[in-house]
Amino acid sequence: MEENIIIKTLELFGGIGAPRKAFKNIGIDIKAIDYVEIDPKPVKTYNEMFKKDLMYKTQNVIGYNLKPDVLIHGSPCQDFSIAGYQKGAEQGSETRSSLMWETISIIKQMGIWKPRVVVWENVKNVLSKHMKHNFDKYLEEMKKMGYTNNYEILNAMDFGLPQRRERVFTISCLDGKKFDFDKLEHRKLRPLSSFLQTNVDEYYTVTQPSILRAIGKKGVSRATIIKDYCYTITTRQDRCPAQVISLGNGKYRFLTEKECWLLQGFSEEDFEAAAKVNSRRDLYKQAGNSIPVTILESIFKQVLEEWNNKQIAV
Repeated sequence: MEENIIIKTLELFGGIGAPRKAFKNIGIDIKAIDYVEIDPKPVKTYNEMFKKDLMYKTQNVIGYNLKPDVLIHGSPCQDFSIAGYQKGAEQGSETRSSLMWETISIIKQMGIWKPRVVVWENVKNVLSKHMKHNFDKYLEEMKKMGYTNNYEILNAMDFGLPQRRERVFTISCLDGKKFDFDKLEHRKLRPLSSFLQTNVDEYYTVTQPSILRAIGKKGVSRATIIKDYCYTITTRQDRCPAQVISLGNGKYRFLTEKECWLLQGFSEEDFEAAAKVNSRRDLYKQAGNSIPVTILESIFKQVLEEWNNKQIAV
């Protein structure tokens, strides 16, 4: 691709900006047509993390002549998730997860110009028998708008992060070609030790009797001891099901907020910026709600490679 190409992005349910971070990590300049996030705390984090890059004001998606190249959305997963109430995402149901239909509406309102690629990330449970009809309906709506869809369950462990986090990534392309997940660049798994802190404060020591009793148990009330890799980073570390690190002599600790951020692919600098404007609880929540940055890096590299091969000017 030519140098100094700027990719125009639209981040819906933008969280702490994993897509922007991924583009930055692979050396691609972006212009965020808009970054949309209803929770003011991730917005503060986003602004703090990217304040050196925010040389312009974001624009409202409503009634604006949008022309993004890439749209990324990860509508809230709580109503899809096994860990949630599984209320689903029926159109018009007003559940948090049903906001995925707002993405469809926004694309329709764009008129002739549509994003060349739409990336949607969500939990594996969207493919369950109770939820898949909505997932299929989403694919059908995208197809009606001219997109060719493909999806795959991707695990953060295949992209260098020692976190067993499996999520469905749906990629819809406007050029009539299916996105080829087999061509994604995978990474060697980095050792968990390189993500863990030493001399961790006593604050993180497990003291809750309910969690101590759950260590080694199975079922919902369980606490798994972390060994070579951790399990899915969640918005709370101090409730079952939990994961803990053994300190020996029958003592255990939780993952720190910083460790959770690193295990999602963010840098220490990203975390320090976020820590300036957030509480511990907020930092955990933001890490748990984010997308592994390294997965997005591989997806965007492949997207740009396809564009380059077709010599499409972006």
